[in-house]
Amino acid sequence: MDKKDKLIDALLKSASIGRDSENRKKLSCAEAFELAREFDAEIIEIGRICNKHNIRICKCQLGCFR
Repeated sequence: MDKKDKLIDALLKSASIGRDSENRKKLSCAEAFELAREFDAEIIEIGRICNKHNIRICKCQLGCFR
């Protein structure tokens, strides 16, 4: 398993805990940044993976997503 596959796997595991009213998986902004640091990935890559896997970013540190 390569680095990107490990990142995707970790992201999916982290996001599977909560679901929103539209039954999508959720991932907090802080968790997204932590995974980016842990896997030495750009935050934009985390966003792309979330979009591809229908994961909603929540609890945005900037107030952009709720």
